[in-house]
Amino acid sequence: MKRFAELFDALDRTNATSEKVAHMVAYFREVASEDGAWAVFFLTGGRLRRLIGPRTLGAWAGEAAQLPEWLLGECYDAVGDGAETIALLLEGQAAEATHEVPALAETARSLEALRTLDESAQRAAIESRWRALPRLERLLFTKMMTGSLRVGVSKLLVVRALAELSGLEREVIEHRLVGDFEPTAERFGGLLRPDDGTHLASKPYPFFLASPLDEPEEIGPRDAFIAEWKWDGIRAQLLHRAGKVALWSRGEERIEERFPDIDGTALPDGTALDGELLVWDFDRDRPADFGVLQTRINRKRLSKNLLAKSPARFVAYDLLEADGEDLRSRSLRERRGRLEAVVAELDPRAFAISAAVTADSWDGLRELRKSARKRGVEGLMLKRLDAPYRSGRRRGDWWKWKLEPLTLDCVLTMAQSGSGKRAGRFTDYTFGLWRGEGAERTLVTIAKAYSGLDDEEIAELDKWIRRHTVERFGPVRAVEPMHVFEIGFEGMRESKRHKAGLAVRFPRILRWRRDKRAEDASTLADAHELRQTFAGE
Repeated sequence: MKRFAELFDALDRTNATSEKVAHMVAYFREVASEDGAWAVFFLTGGRLRRLIGPRTLGAWAGEAAQLPEWLLGECYDAVGDGAETIALLLEGQAAEATHEVPALAETARSLEALRTLDESAQRAAIESRWRALPRLERLLFTKMMTGSLRVGVSKLLVVRALAELSGLEREVIEHRLVGDFEPTAERFGGLLRPDDGTHLASKPYPFFLASPLDEPEEIGPRDAFIAEWKWDGIRAQLLHRAGKVALWSRGEERIEERFPDIDGTALPDGTALDGELLVWDFDRDRPADFGVLQTRINRKRLSKNLLAKSPARFVAYDLLEADGEDLRSRSLRERRGRLEAVVAELDPRAFAISAAVTADSWDGLRELRKSARKRGVEGLMLKRLDAPYRSGRRRGDWWKWKLEPLTLDCVLTMAQSGSGKRAGRFTDYTFGLWRGEGAERTLVTIAKAYSGLDDEEIAELDKWIRRHTVERFGPVRAVEPMHVFEIGFEGMRESKRHKAGLAVRFPRILRWRRDKRAEDASTLADAHELRQTFAGE
């Protein structure tokens, strides 16, 4: 644990990726394999199954520090991170911090063992460990209980470090890390061996991600690319290997049980498809609203009625493996040709190919792109025909040319302090639209957003919020309805769960409308009209 704390501190102190990688290489080279495995687990975003809620841990720490509840809340608002708040509060309580610090793997196992104890025994064990650990180790110990150890290290940087240590290609390490990573000495050793001795039959390939594009003319001639619609579903890989089927989401979660109507056994053995999972509206021959797909995702049990009303379809756009051969190094032109032959043999209700959008010029595609929302898609994908299938977001070969977002001018109604680097400033905002007329006119919440303002705007707005708070609800402040912001979002649908009767997707701040008065902001009627217009109703 002490060595991992030193690594955590070193990673936190530098912004240079080369230095971060060097620190991780040194750590992995020095520590025992089991500690290395747990470090990989935590640094790639792994979390222990929650043992005790952060509120409970905070209350225990507050009582140990003899702080009233309101002051504990103020401390958290100032720091912005629960584990760090606890570590600071207990700084004066760590009189016993002279004990030998256990190894990282031992610490993780001890937390798992606490699950067998009742709450009073859990509290005693945790408070004893808090007193026995130095500040940084106490911080990490608490973070292990409350969430992932965010320290400015992406999974890609961990891959780089492991590749440098092992001498293997990054793509090999990426493939071995896909899916659930079990933090054991054997698993860590398997990551680094030239041949890890295990068959990756159930694992998908690392996903290739597209880069955003403003104007297509800047990427090259039209005939160098294939254009496809950008589907609004769940990115997934469907595998049929060694007689077994696996369906993986881009979030590295196996989801075949949620989509029993996608029969992967229909694929030839030794096949891997990349594509999009959608709920298909066969009456209109287009994808159903994403909300319908979300309903299926959230259901633990899928009734026959739900499956009949919301049929899933796998729209394939790449063939990564055929007859057990990895095709990723081949050109898209070749992979696409072989994909068409595979999909032609499958049930057309459950499987389709992502059809090429045909237009001879960029201007022609630009015109077709305007119809994207009425087709139930987000824009266009542009893929270089001679490109291999890479991993991660590598610029140059795959581009997403999305539509401009839908927009509404909304009034700032509430604000809340951010966390982490945004701690101590109001950076999380709630926005409303006008409903009703005259004296009955009120603001109804339509969205929450926290991205889109620069540091100078955040600082200015933070000062204003503190001076114009009209009511507090715990950490949330209601403010005078004076400022208007243009809010962009990808889509909108009806929702009975929201007071506005609408739910928006991916809201973000586009600009601060200083030129508008609050009373001139958009109305709920404007929002409904916008939804109907772009839904083609």
